[in-house]
Amino acid sequence: MYNLGFFTRTLKGVGSFFLRGQASYRILVMQIFFTFVQALLIASLLALGIGAAVNVIGLPFLSQISQEQLIYTLLITIVTRELGPLLAAFIIIARSATAIATEMAGMVISHEVEAYISVGIDPIEHLAVPRFLGVTISLFLLNIYFSLFGLAGSFAVAQLFHPLPADVYFGNLLRALTIQDLLITIIKSICFGMIISMVAIIKGLGVERASTEVPVAGLKAVSTAFGGCIVVDILLSAFYYMVLT
Repeated sequence: MYNLGFFTRTLKGVGSFFLRGQASYRILVMQIFFTFVQALLIASLLALGIGAAVNVIGLPFLSQISQEQLIYTLLITIVTRELGPLLAAFIIIARSATAIATEMAGMVISHEVEAYISVGIDPIEHLAVPRFLGVTISLFLLNIYFSLFGLAGSFAVAQLFHPLPADVYFGNLLRALTIQDLLITIIKSICFGMIISMVAIIKGLGVERASTEVPVAGLKAVSTAFGGCIVVDILLSAFYYMVLT
């Protein structure tokens, strides 16, 4: 109930976020920079590798059964709808969940949160909301970037096995892509972003007074966020196959 109440209070704070001034904006911008921009390199490498692996493994097998066109459906399924959002979430968990949890825990230990309260500043609106928005927006953008690079990587590898003009290749991908695919990947990225940010903030603010709790909060945030994202991914995938298809 506490976690649900904290999440509800954070959502209410989103509405008034843009009226609070430059300090909160700066936190949001820096969170997006750290979570999204600085994660582009590792996301690019993973996306290129996965897109290439799908082609290297899938195309020869599909060619044996004369179903080469299914490679486009396979790419959309793996890179865009299933593996892409989850790997983007794992990247952000590894980078940002620990950072946010330890930062929040450090503020509690150093009584910085109490200082905000003493001068009339709501710590949820000033500390939690911009990080919540920053992680959620970053995961949404990173998911799009991951999908684009994964599909581009598969195109580069496809030229080695079965050369195709770029317009033919990406035209086939667009024909394989459906509105349902776009909808579920957007929902996944937003849900994962909210889970990661909320878990990290709550675990960080949940420490008591010992400095040894700071790294423990980071570890708890990572493990809980991993578990939460996997469970939600299973539920949303089941919803996709039972309702949207």
